[in-house]
Amino acid sequence: MALAAAFLAASCRNAETPAGPAGPRPTVRDVVLVTIDTLRADAVGFGGNARGTTPNLDRFAAEGRVFPFAHAHNVLTLPSHTNILTGLYPYQHGVRDNSGFRLDKRFDTAATRLSTRGFAAAAFVAAFPLDGRYGLTRGFDPYDELYRHVDEPREFEIPQSRADEVVRSALAWYRSKEGTPRFLWVHLYDPHAPYDPPDDFRKRFPDDPYLGEVAYTDSALAPLLEALRATNPPPLLIVTGDHGEARGDHKELTHGLFAYEATLHIPLFLWCPGLVAPGRDERSARHVDILPTVLWAVGAPDDAGLPGRPLLAPAAGPQESYFESLGPTFNRGWAPLRGVLRDRDKYIDLPIQELYDLKIDPGEQNNLAASDSAMFRKLRKDLLETPAGPTERGSVGSEEAAQLRSLGYLSGSAAPKARYGPQDDPKNLIAVDAQLHQTVALYETGHPDEAIAVARQIVAANPRMKAGYEHLGFLLQEKGDLRGAIGLFEKASAAGAGGENMDRRRALLLCESGRPKEAISLLWPYRDGSDTETLNALGIALADAGRGEEGLATFHRVLVISARDTLAYQNTGIALLKMDRAAEARENLEKALAIHERNPRAWNALGVAWMRLGEPGKALEAWGKCLSYNPKQYDALYNTARVAAGLGDRARAREAMERFVETAPPAQYEKDIAQVRAALAALDGKVVR
Repeated sequence: MALAAAFLAASCRNAETPAGPAGPRPTVRDVVLVTIDTLRADAVGFGGNARGTTPNLDRFAAEGRVFPFAHAHNVLTLPSHTNILTGLYPYQHGVRDNSGFRLDKRFDTAATRLSTRGFAAAAFVAAFPLDGRYGLTRGFDPYDELYRHVDEPREFEIPQSRADEVVRSALAWYRSKEGTPRFLWVHLYDPHAPYDPPDDFRKRFPDDPYLGEVAYTDSALAPLLEALRATNPPPLLIVTGDHGEARGDHKELTHGLFAYEATLHIPLFLWCPGLVAPGRDERSARHVDILPTVLWAVGAPDDAGLPGRPLLAPAAGPQESYFESLGPTFNRGWAPLRGVLRDRDKYIDLPIQELYDLKIDPGEQNNLAASDSAMFRKLRKDLLETPAGPTERGSVGSEEAAQLRSLGYLSGSAAPKARYGPQDDPKNLIAVDAQLHQTVALYETGHPDEAIAVARQIVAANPRMKAGYEHLGFLLQEKGDLRGAIGLFEKASAAGAGGENMDRRRALLLCESGRPKEAISLLWPYRDGSDTETLNALGIALADAGRGEEGLATFHRVLVISARDTLAYQNTGIALLKMDRAAEARENLEKALAIHERNPRAWNALGVAWMRLGEPGKALEAWGKCLSYNPKQYDALYNTARVAAGLGDRARAREAMERFVETAPPAQYEKDIAQVRAALAALDGKVVR
């Protein structure tokens, strides 16, 4: 062991000046990738921020190699991370937005490549945009989706986990695999809007909660960073952001619309004492360069199919970088944004074209496109010669749309146009974007009626923009106005803004309103399709209409398409409960929980199954699990109160009753609240049954 360690240390010393093709290939034993969501390049100390936001990261950056001119290729979480992990541009791997796309199995990732070389690989992701459904799980064991303690699509909660929880789980795995080559990916989400740092960091940055989130994230990383420092031989640590945050730059409030430097320019540094020579590297760096860097560092063969190059190898002249922002095209029908960056020259292709010289105009205030310069013509030609790639988007599921809306994203759908004009340029539609953000902000700050009023204005002004209808429909649904939401989706279809996604949403509302036969009629044309969320919705409608066997057959079809569809197992279990087949229901609900343990609805239904099987103790245990993951699962609270009281457990019954009365929304539980309130008053006098 001593000789092996000495040999590795010697190879690292030889590589302090990056080796060229003829030089020795260094090797590292461990690789750790940390991606921090929505992290502006100027929010970190090593990127120039002087407010002490990132002291822990700054120490490692000072000992490593910082790339001050590093760029993403997308301004959204899922496609950006797909670029990082595959080393491919979005037009190559095909993942272009946060919803409706899934990485095809034919594409290798850092995890699949390293796992074949004997690395244990694990991912710890903090938020829904990186959900396993999008295809990034291959090669990782585990792929831990820590945010899944809040997975109710009706709840307007942020489906994310705090950085300290993610780091704690990641560090436990890292230590458990000591002695084995390790690839660890840690994704932290906290700087994403809405900005809500813990109290200590809110007090440190009272004027800027975004920087408070950045500082908190840095603090949460400290235990992992110190563990890496203590690792011998040292691992290769890569720290970057997936994209930045506009914060009002060019009138954009957050990200996902434009691709100016505020959201495209990202922080990036590498750290590995002995392998990575400290300093600042001013050459262009790109997300597609990260995977080639990892492969180079572990001694893997070069892959000529990757567009990037190792950041530890000698520079090979100016590198062009492709970028895009297609979310507004898919979700709102606006013009697609594509562009190319060569050194400090940046071309943005939109109906109103843009060209900037970032060397003298880093704020992108002076558009040089009208000059028709040689650089303008060259970059435009380069972009026109770049393949557009696959842009066919799949269906966006109801749960998926609800989760993304809770993160501030819109996930509607819009048919592409044959031609886009200046009226479709996002620069001319920024006011609509501001209104969409306003609806989210109003709702999150406790002003649902004002949010609905703004959303109605959006729909009235943009009658063919599906995202407006879906957003307003969600707000109406959250308020309990199911009839209004159903009518809105009918109006959308009449205006030419309907389709499968809209029909599915309307069908689920019809089921919730006790009208499953109408839901079946609406979804029946899609019965032979392959969209699992639509089939799940059809199965629910069939079960609710008393056609249980047909519902079960539909859920089985979902599982043929996707064997690990937790909703299909959950829905099968609930349908079997309605058919009084509790033992089979329990079996299917346990399968759902084996796939995703943090599933409040499945835990609640499992409790009902255990009650019907004559096991009230196990029922209470299941409802306790349910409430630990989602304290707002009011059915589980109600069930706990009734069963605990029946067992004579007055303390547990009283606690559940009080929580139910205090927190259950009256619009949905008015009669139940009155009943529980009466039971509370009588609890000391008799057993509630």
